[in-house]
Amino acid sequence: SELKAHIEAISRLFNVVGLSKEDIVRAIDVQERYKISFYDSLIVVNALEAGCKKLYTEDLHHGLHIEKKMKIVNPFR
Repeated sequence: SELKAHIEAISRLFNVVGLSKEDIVRAIDVQERYKISFYDSLIVVNALEAGCKKLYTEDLHHGLHIEKKMKIVNPFR
């Protein structure tokens, strides 16, 4: 029940998005186009769907622009 309470609290603070079949297909396209892993492409697609302009991660290519909508930023550079 403690974990459930934490999840509810996070859901009130942040925009939580889910995956649809269309998101998965789009993630495959992103994976192929940008040569990133499938799981990273799922994160990218969800960030795009949420309207993010920047995605902070050390796991992707710093400076990469995704679909001319979002920039990948490595916060440790």
